[in-house]
Amino acid sequence: MDAPLIDGLTADPPPASAAAWLGEAREAALAALRRDGLPDAREEAWKYTNLRALGQRRLLRGDAGAATRPIDPHLLGDAVPAGPRMVFVNGRFRSELSHLPDIDGLHLVPLDAALADAAEMVRAGLGRHYEARAEAFARLNTATAGDGVVLRVADGARIAAPVELVWIGAPAEADLAWNARMLVELGAGSALTLIERQAAAAPHAHLGNLVGQFTLGAGARLDLLQLQDAAAGSSLIRRSEARLAADAVLTLHTLEAGAQLLRHDLVVELAGDRSRLVSRGVFALRGRQHADTHLDVRHVARDTACDLVWRGVADARARGVFHGAITIAPGADGSDAMLSNKNLLLSAQAEIDTQPVLEIHADEVKAAHGATVGQLDEQALFYLRSRGLPAEAARSLLTQAFCAAVFADVGSAPLREQVMARLAAALPAEAA
Repeated sequence: MDAPLIDGLTADPPPASAAAWLGEAREAALAALRRDGLPDAREEAWKYTNLRALGQRRLLRGDAGAATRPIDPHLLGDAVPAGPRMVFVNGRFRSELSHLPDIDGLHLVPLDAALADAAEMVRAGLGRHYEARAEAFARLNTATAGDGVVLRVADGARIAAPVELVWIGAPAEADLAWNARMLVELGAGSALTLIERQAAAAPHAHLGNLVGQFTLGAGARLDLLQLQDAAAGSSLIRRSEARLAADAVLTLHTLEAGAQLLRHDLVVELAGDRSRLVSRGVFALRGRQHADTHLDVRHVARDTACDLVWRGVADARARGVFHGAITIAPGADGSDAMLSNKNLLLSAQAEIDTQPVLEIHADEVKAAHGATVGQLDEQALFYLRSRGLPAEAARSLLTQAFCAAVFADVGSAPLREQVMARLAAALPAEAA
């Protein structure tokens, strides 16, 4: 039992809600969490990520000063292109840093406001039960989260300006943990670009626990861009769940960098006929960073498709873990699934573990997967050096090209430039 972390974070649960179902959901999550504790190496899903040190920490839940903590406005950057923006500091919504114009078809509010005004509307998300011990942090999130965002797009609405959610970690008087929930729902035939961004005001060692739930109605389209750049000493545990109805399309680009410990579970259910997932991602690690990315894609309906391309780079004594699972369920005939994971080790001490998993229980499907771990191509390095490039510049050029190809299909040119700039900053120093 990881008593210090769990006992500390659950000792003072959120205030009782008027919604009985929410209280029951929180109590059930809390009981399961205290019964099972945090997962350890015996849990296959956590085999390569040791939580012992984190479990023994006694962190404070929430940040009493988050509402007034000064934030350098330059940290927010310029939204490109400009659109609605919600800013959170250590998990708390900051209205004065946010920009929330009225846009037809878009409903965007903080989670606590949604709970106060229309709790029943968020029941499907917050009321969800997490049955597996491996989902301990989702249980913790359910038991304690009171902050976050509710985003809804009306049927048929096509929101032109991208919505940006900025999660800023800031130093506090004590080590703390924050839990936040994102509930995103796109109505039938709607379309939205959503940018999630993690940023750090200064070094700290907080724990962030973020759960995002995305529901796409029939024919909806969501372009989701996730840029993780948390503080170097922090821990970020996050879970992104998506469920797609018929003909819905989710395009997901993810850059995972920053944080000392980063764990990201991506769980996508292709629940409607002809629904489609396109996922592109990179993790770029240096120092002693540890990143663990788990993809779990489930084809449930007919003629669904997923196209997954991920790259990993690790330098110094960093360690990357990639688990890509695709399951084609009985009856999901006509599914088309592809997974490619390639990784680069930039030092002899770095380590990357990759595990593609494919389970097929249907007929007439197309499925392929592959994974590699290697070093930079010596012949390519020799060629570049023979053209006059110094060794470090040649390594940098090849590493950036290896990762940049993943983001080449970001639809908006300004957004693509923004991602490329962040990628260059995230790569190990000698490769940037």
